Amino acid sequence: MTQPDKSTDLFEAQRPRLLRIAYRMLGSMTEAEDIVQEAWLRWAGVDGTNVREPAAYLNRTVTRLCLDVMKSARARRETYFGSWLPDPIVEPENDDMRFDELTLTLMLALERLSPLERAAFLLHDVFGVPLDEIAETLNREPSAIRQLAVRARRHVQEDRPRFKVAREDGDRIARAFFHASTNGDLEGLRALLTHDVVIRSDGGGKVLAFRNPIVGIDRVLRMFAGLYRKHVSQSAILIRPVWIDGLPGYISREHGKFLQTTAFEIADGRIAAIYITRNPDKLAHIAELT
Repeated sequence: MTQPDKSTDLFEAQRPRLLRIAYRMLGSMTEAEDIVQEAWLRWAGVDGTNVREPAAYLNRTVTRLCLDVMKSARARRETYFGSWLPDPIVEPENDDMRFDELTLTLMLALERLSPLERAAFLLHDVFGVPLDEIAETLNREPSAIRQLAVRARRHVQEDRPRFKVAREDGDRIARAFFHASTNGDLEGLRALLTHDVVIRSDGGGKVLAFRNPIVGIDRVLRMFAGLYRKHVSQSAILIRPVWIDGLPGYISREHGKFLQTTAFEIADGRIAAIYITRNPDKLAHIAELT
């Protein structure tokens, strides 16, 4: 094995983890892939075989690149058309193969953190990076990193799911919702939803989506009744049930043309939140699964 090949192997062994770090930092798979590619270019410019701790070096590189991107990403989201949702990530069917305990709901909670809080929380609590290594990455003292992680943990704790949903229950609820919503079964929908259910949809200004969240069961039912009357001749097609960042849901083709993912936050057996992603820029990797 040549030296360049060994250096490449060192990087490739870390690539899946680096991609997960970048995605959790940014909420965008496309940007995460760009970050990891930039990290590879930087890694290729050094003799990786002489780096004492390649994993720590690459973690540091990716985190710093993400922090740079987050400055402009926050500015873009302030002018984003309608609700912003993280890119939907379809998970493997085996629960034991989940990489971490973060859900789509918690990804939204991370948006309220400062970039440094988000980095400290993710690296320490999710990816198990030692405090002293995070301190070097963020150019802070370990005590400061500990405080950043504590503050972040306090914010995120409020949004941790209170109810753990079995996969079979989640799949059943997702299928029931799809069939009720596409068949105009308002009473069936009512039985599935909490009183204060909320819908957020992300079209990015490129396809039709709700610009603002819809809150409350009565408003949600009126909205689905209107959609059914308007599109009764163009039923949605269920492509397949999936789990999206820890939440049950499905991939569908709406009105014969729009690819869409729908994910559900479940509370005590009912749907408390519905997250709909229609922005085609966020669904390129989903299209490959259909």
